[in-house]
Amino acid sequence: MRTETAPDRAVPGHTAPDLAVPGPAADSLTGSARDGAPVRFDTKIAVLLHEDLETWQRLNVTAFLVSGLGLTVPEVVGEPYADADDTAYLPMFRQPVLVFEGTGATLTTAHSRVLSRALPRAVFTRDLFRTGNDRDNRAAVRAVGRDQLDLVGLAVYGPRNAVDKVLKGARMHP
Repeated sequence: MRTETAPDRAVPGHTAPDLAVPGPAADSLTGSARDGAPVRFDTKIAVLLHEDLETWQRLNVTAFLVSGLGLTVPEVVGEPYADADDTAYLPMFRQPVLVFEGTGATLTTAHSRVLSRALPRAVFTRDLFRTGNDRDNRAAVRAVGRDQLDLVGLAVYGPRNAVDKVLKGARMHP
């Protein structure tokens, strides 16, 4: 399994560190796993959460938000796993998912930015805590205009620089 390490310092002008991920080279990677150099992805998967969420809500919202990426953006999913006994496991994302937090205003701004850049995205609204199934979840989002959504979570995937611009002002989740 790949290990993930953060560099000693954050990127200037950005609230989140870039991660160096040792692992196999792929189309959206830079660096070489063979020579031991850190491998950097030129894309980023990120989740932005409202800072007022309880721990269980943060975990639940994050899981829901990233669940659609593998289906709609299949290149983010790696190969299936197997252990030494040849027990098969499902594939996972081939790169880290970075989790950020911010205020409601930060989420609203990020939402506007992600829409203007037409990046793949998912939203989770406060109303979804009161529903119990996919049909009602979709109906709850559908009932509210884009600019009136009470956002508590946003996931985005795209080129690293574009995602960084969408999340400007957010901070890494502690």
